[in-house]
Order: sequence, then structure tokens, then C-alpha cells
Amino acid sequence: MSDAAPRPNENMGEPFPRIDARLKVTGQAPYPADAPIANLAYGTFAVSSIARGKINAIDIEPAKAVPGVLAVFTHREMAGQLEHPKFGNAAASSIAPLDTTDILHDGQPLALVIAETFEASQEAAQAIRVDYAAEQPSATFDAQGTETVAAKEASEQFEEDVAAGDFEAAFAAAPVTIDQRYSTPTQHHNPIELFSTTAVWDGDGLTVHEPSQNVTGWKVELAHQLRMEPEKVRIVSRYIGGAFGSKGPMTSRTAIVAWAAKKVGRPVRCVVSREQSCMTQTYRAETRHHIRMGADRDGRITAFAHEGWEVTSRPDPYVVGGTSTTGRMYDYGSVLTKVSIVKADRNTPGYMRSPPETPYVYALENAMDEMAVALNMDPVEFRRVNDTQVEPIGKKPFSSRSLMTCYDQAAEAFGWKERNAAVGSMRDGDWLIGMGCATAIYPTNVAPCTVRLRLNADGGLRLQCGSHEIGTGVRTIAAQMASERLGIPMDKIEVEMGDSSLPPAPVSGGSVSTASVCSAVIKGCASIRGKLFSAVVSADGPLKGAEPATLDMKDGAITSSDGRSMPMKEAFVAMKTGVIEDYAEFAPDGATPEAVSKLYGGQSEMKGGEKGEKVKYAFGAEFVEVRINTRTREVRVPRIVGAFAAGRIMNTRTARSQLMGGMIWGISSALHEVTEIDPRAARYVNRDLQDYLVPVNADIRDLQVILVPEVDMDVNPAGVKGLGELGNVGTAAAIASAVYHATGKRIRDLPIRLETLLT
Repeated sequence: MSDAAPRPNENMGEPFPRIDARLKVTGQAPYPADAPIANLAYGTFAVSSIARGKINAIDIEPAKAVPGVLAVFTHREMAGQLEHPKFGNAAASSIAPLDTTDILHDGQPLALVIAETFEASQEAAQAIRVDYAAEQPSATFDAQGTETVAAKEASEQFEEDVAAGDFEAAFAAAPVTIDQRYSTPTQHHNPIELFSTTAVWDGDGLTVHEPSQNVTGWKVELAHQLRMEPEKVRIVSRYIGGAFGSKGPMTSRTAIVAWAAKKVGRPVRCVVSREQSCMTQTYRAETRHHIRMGADRDGRITAFAHEGWEVTSRPDPYVVGGTSTTGRMYDYGSVLTKVSIVKADRNTPGYMRSPPETPYVYALENAMDEMAVALNMDPVEFRRVNDTQVEPIGKKPFSSRSLMTCYDQAAEAFGWKERNAAVGSMRDGDWLIGMGCATAIYPTNVAPCTVRLRLNADGGLRLQCGSHEIGTGVRTIAAQMASERLGIPMDKIEVEMGDSSLPPAPVSGGSVSTASVCSAVIKGCASIRGKLFSAVVSADGPLKGAEPATLDMKDGAITSSDGRSMPMKEAFVAMKTGVIEDYAEFAPDGATPEAVSKLYGGQSEMKGGEKGEKVKYAFGAEFVEVRINTRTREVRVPRIVGAFAAGRIMNTRTARSQLMGGMIWGISSALHEVTEIDPRAARYVNRDLQDYLVPVNADIRDLQVILVPEVDMDVNPAGVKGLGELGNVGTAAAIASAVYHATGKRIRDLPIRLETLLT
């Protein structure tokens, strides 16, 4: 065992290496834009240079004159050719860019050029000239012309502003109060793998190779936009080079490229540039928060109010609404929340790792640190006083809540007891030292899922599921679950994923994949076990007459609790077959009777979080040390420790990897990442990795992940809570807390930069 492959503790699986690791590191993993396609043509989009207005005229003649250009498509050719996207489950936005002369955001596609080569398509796209009737856009908060609406009135996705008790009375009576505002900036996904679409027609059938976190949903949505039957559409996305939510909803580009491929009669590949990704793909929108908190002198919170604002596009009521989580975090005496969305002239935002929790918990945990200071309490002890096993809104119990166990283990590993609580009291030469902590939390989600299992007499297993390998290791984890249930070695298991022709799985988002896929695998394996056990207890052999309930599968054999056993091959002989195939449908508790049919229709019916008789969340605690130079105010994070409890850990290696990546992203959110917006033109300024800052190796030094044992079978049959999005929740608040401890300067607006600390 090693740091990268932690030794399993109670209720944890072995740290098997990823079964696809060698393919990835040797360049053999087939990413969508690498698919070998014959007679390929190439597409490039020309996009708008204004954020609001209309197209007066568009001159494509210079583009058509470029050698190798096959076609140029604009609104003149495409208006009315496609159904408008359905914003919601599978579509990123309802904006149909080549169906209108209206400009709704910066970088809106205006034309698609198809050419014999990628270079020719690029040159031609840049040659297109557009005459605009420009209008003054509204860029973001406080801009003239924005529209603010209540989230619960504008969006079906946002169910309620949670509340409990009489907040105003409790806040007025509280002896200690805080009343503060916080904000987080726009951030863009920047996966190493660029966004791409490769569309291939075979008669009236269409295959699209595109990185996707939701192949079944995309199949249905793409068929809708192209006015064809979903059975005629196939989405292939076997490997994804980074996604983080950005490849969950399908953008309008996919249908446009597919339509163009049919028109030119050739396969078309369109790889979007890094710059255009910022304008045509989703992103995390900026947020604002107003938190009021009241507490008694003993540190018990008596009143908590959280109001949030989020930016979205004009037509789409996108909302993340993290108050459902923050309103249930601690034992508040009373709760009042409200979320509003602010419509601006921007492209529609989308999911980005831990969509609601990252910005909303940042505000809450910053406020918790401020209240601990106001009470002159240790921040860990303040959270302990307000810990609870019953959430405050519906008074429902948590299925499990190991928050303070996480704090205790992380604090011990970090050396929190060595912290001098006085602000500015710790230093090392020219460096001020600060220490901070914060809570990590993420709802435990599970969704309907289907799998197909095919077990051969020689012990080989093929596992098929339309889930997605987005870097989480779900292929490996699914194989581990099947290996455990069927008693066959990992090297005998083949896993197929990332194809809409396979049995459907939910969108790979919301930390839902491991729980959903493993629950379906458990059900499928149980069926196979039942068939084998029924056969061996009825046939002549060592297990004849045994009770099926006493049987198990291990090391390629069927075994009895009294020591008898039979090789698996002999069981197949008893069944007079060489293969057993089973198709399994899993639907979680509380799912509707139509849940699986809805899954086939492209909709993921997620259950978990606050839904149900018990509230289901994964928890963690993160501790950071920051060092700030007394002269330059340069900020470093030399140490970060996180302890996390997430039910059953299927693979300690992949779990650590996910949590480590999340914590690094949290550091990035705190100190590096921001998409700068020109307030006059509503345009993104830093649209490449030169100016959009992310951490590098030198920024991350000592990072420790602690996996806290936890058993919770209320969440799903696998007992898995999911942790891919847990690690970066709270990190930025812990860093803000540490910055305050070092400098006495409270930073409420991210990111924390040199210029912020110098003023």
C-alpha cells in the first residue's frame, strides 16, 4: 500500500489500479475526436463579437473563396431546419443560434464552415464579415437592464426556499449577530480535452462521437432537434478527457454539425477552440450571498438566514440554489432562505463540480468562521456545539452524519492543537502563518440504472452499461462490485461503457454514478447467483440438496457454508448452457413507477439528499495552512488535510484521487480562478489558459486525504454515498479563514489575490 493506494479500512474496497489506466497513459484510449473516420470533413464556427443585437448582414463570400471550403451555413440556410433545444435535463440552453438574426450573448455561433481540412475551415470562418445592429448589453450584477426574479417562480428545478421557525424574532433577540455579504466569480471549465463533435450518417442513421456525460439523454435530445426517431441516433463517448459538468448538457453545436454533415454528404468533425469553448459551452455563473446569523453566548446558533443571487441568460432560468444544503447544515434554531436569478445578456450557465454547494457553502462557512471569532470560540468547537443528527427544516434524521469524526481525525493529522488563535501571532521569518478549517458536504444521490451481464462457463464476464468514464474510475469500480458478487477475478471482467446503444445509465453528475451503477450490478449479479444456485442444489453433485441461502461464489467456485464447493464450470454443465446473460433494472426507493422508462427517454430521476424519510449527505472536514509574505502578500498553501466520510468506499485509490482533485480545485477556486467580464460589452476577457489561472505542481505541496470509515445502508443497496464532488466544497472557505488568521483581513469575495491583500 502507499499514499496513492491507501490501505482499506472498515467498509472499504481494495485499491485496484484502474482497468483502463494503461490505455490512457499509452495513448490508446479512444477519445471521441480521435475516432478514425474515413472521408472526414472539418467544421469551424464563426461566432459573434457582440453580446446583444441583431445581424444586419453577413458576408460569406470571402469564406467560400478559401480553397477547400465545401459549404458555409448561416441562419439563411438553417432557419427552421432544426427544432429548438429543450432547456433542462439534457440540453444546455434553449438558444437556437443559427435559427435567428438575434444575438443573445457574446460568442454566439453565426455560421458553420465545412472544409476539406481543419486549417481551411479555420481560415474561412475568420474571413466571414458581419454587419451588426448592436445594442447595449447587460453584463452581470448591477448592470442596467438586468431582470431579477425569484428562483422558485422562474424554475421548475428549484423547489422551495427552505425555512423553519421565526427567523426575524430570533435574530433580533440574539445577543451575538453577524450580517455579511459574500460573492464568488464566474468560472469556466477548462478540461484538457477540448469540446468536439464528429457526426457520421449511414443512410438515415446517425452516429455522433462526442465527449458526453449523458449519452442516453443526448441521444433523445439530438433526435428531437433533428426531428428523427431516437432509435436512429447513437452517441459514442467511451473516454472523456475531463468534464466536471461541462459535458453533461448538450449544446446546440451538436445538432448543427450533424445537420451540416447530412447536407454535405460526408462525416464532419468540429473541434471547438479553447477560446470558443468559453463562449459556446456552459460555465459556473457568479453568485452573491447575504448571510445573517444570530447565536447565544454559549455558541448555539439561534437564527440563520441565507439569501443568494445567481446570474443566468435571458431565456433560460438556470439555477443551482444551494440554500437547500446550507439551510440544513447545522442545528439552527430558525432558518430563512431565498434564491433569486438575475437575467443578463450571457450564455446559459451550467453544472460545474459541486454546482450548488461550492458557492453557497463558501458563504456559509465563511460566516461560521466570522461567528466563531465574534464568540471568541475555536472554529472546530463552534461547529461541534451546533452539530446535529436531525436537520432543522423537516426535523428528519440524517441517515448517517460523521461530520465531527471527520473534524477530529483531520484536526489530529493537521496539528490543529498547535494553532495559536490570536490573529497574526504565527510566523516564520518573512511569512505570516494562518490556519483555517471548513466543512465539506454533498447530497447523496442515486438514480435509476440498467446493466447487462454475460457470464461464461470459463468465468469470464462482460458488463455493459451506458454510464461514462469521466475520470472517476467507474469502470474499475463496477468490475470490483461484480467481482465481489460473482467471485471471479478482476482480470476476467470486461466492462463496456460510454455508448447509447448500451443499457442506459443516468447522467454522470451529482456524484451519482458509483451508487447507481453498483446498485444495478448488485441486482444483476443477484439474478445470476440465483440461477446458478438453483441449478446446483437440484443437480447431482457436491451441492445437491443444499439451501440456496447458504451458498456463495468465491474464486471461480460455488461454495457452501458447510465447506462443500463446486467449480463454476460444473454449475454451467448442470444448467446445460455455456453462458448466462442477465439484464437488470434498478430504481431507488422513492422513484416513480415510470423511473426506468423515463431513463430510456433521456431523463435521470435522481433521489437522495433531503428527499425521503431520512436526509442523506456525505460529509468532510478540511484544514489548511496558508503562508503570506509580509512584504509582497504572496499567498502559499503548503499544507491541506481533508477527512471524508462517504459510506462505503469502493476503491481507496480512486476515492483518494477524486478527493485530492477536488481539494486542489478548491485551492484553485480560492486563489486562482476567475473569468474576467468586460462590464461594457458583456464579453469574457481571459479566454485561454495563459490568462485563466489554475494551479500547477508548485502550488500543491503537502496534501493528505483521510478516508473515514462509515456504514450507511439507508442510502442505496451499495451503501455508497458518492464523493467525486465532495472534496472541493468548503476548501475556499477554509483558505479564507486561514488568510484572516494570518493577516486579520477578512476576504469575502473570491478569488483571494495579491491586490486584495495589498489594499
